[in-house]
Amino acid sequence: MTVTNHWFVIGAGLVLLLSSIAIWAPRSVKIKVTALFCAAMFLPLGYISLNDILSRPKPIQLETAHKQLQEVGVLSSLMKENEAIYLWLQLPDIAEPRSYKLPWSEETAKQLHKAKQEAEASGTSVQMKKPFEETEDNREPIFYAAPQAALPPKQVPDEQPILFKSAAVSE
Repeated sequence: MTVTNHWFVIGAGLVLLLSSIAIWAPRSVKIKVTALFCAAMFLPLGYISLNDILSRPKPIQLETAHKQLQEVGVLSSLMKENEAIYLWLQLPDIAEPRSYKLPWSEETAKQLHKAKQEAEASGTSVQMKKPFEETEDNREPIFYAAPQAALPPKQVPDEQPILFKSAAVSE
């Protein structure tokens, strides 16, 4: 069961609790039937709307659980001019990527485009600094091409190599 399903089960339990209170309250039968009907309709509508929300990108300003992240990987992006910048981000310690939506900004779009070009040229990936932090500072770019990984250190042998001397051939 995913976290989303857990939240739905908790919501369904609360609806059932409220509907049972409405049913057992000293009210007319018409009001009780209406309360039961509303509770019965809430469950499928809630589940359908929850599944629909899962397929849409989350506005980046609404992220609360991962606000402390300093850097994430950008797996893919789509820029729709004057509408939004859609990002597919890989968060650390989370297996599946997450979809987010940034408000349109020409400066941000240029930064992302430049970082994608640099990353492609160097064979690395695009990274995003402080993705969920709201800042007014536009001087520092938030997108950049990840630096190339350092080469592994050279292996220095522990011992001196064996040197062979040519022996004079005696006749």
